[in-house]
Amino acid sequence: MPDLKRSAFAAASFALMCAALPVSAQETVRIRGTIEHVDGPIFVIKNRDGAEVKLTLTDKPLFVAIVKSTMTEIKPGMFVGSTGMTQADGSQRAIEVHIFPESMRGTGEGHYDWDLKPQSKMTNANVEQTVAGVDGQILSVKYKGIEKKILVTLDTAIVTFVTGDRSDLKPGTKIFVAAKKQSDGTLQAPRITYGKDGLTPPM
Repeated sequence: MPDLKRSAFAAASFALMCAALPVSAQETVRIRGTIEHVDGPIFVIKNRDGAEVKLTLTDKPLFVAIVKSTMTEIKPGMFVGSTGMTQADGSQRAIEVHIFPESMRGTGEGHYDWDLKPQSKMTNANVEQTVAGVDGQILSVKYKGIEKKILVTLDTAIVTFVTGDRSDLKPGTKIFVAAKKQSDGTLQAPRITYGKDGLTPPM
């Protein structure tokens, strides 16, 4: 598949997941962990809290890989998402920034609670401008007419998305999944987002 088509496919696939995250948070279980082993259709995951969970996938699942990017790739007019911590001046100190492809513009737009860390927030918005600050680069972003300032430091993880493949999902692979709990206690998801080449999904 040509790179352009693969990128478009990945964007459309991941958009379906991201669009549901803010509104379905109470109905889903977010898994952040490492694949321990694969037993047929079951992925045995060691979650970040140390608990072992079993994950299955729905029919025709989607695989989305996360790869490293840089601040130089972020330009005014782009749509980005960021998990951050609120500072005293109301700005967000970014833990991570993920760059959305153009086909994903508007995905999960807004500013809302997130569970990466206690009291963390997710901000998905359009980049207005980037300027140099005392402690790092400052992203001015806007969603629905509301502007937010996001401080991006040397510690901020910056990533983007590409089309993934099931063959990448081996023991040791770091994943991020929004799953539904089944009646037998297992978890099921329509897609897996994973870090490429050892990367840990930072969301």
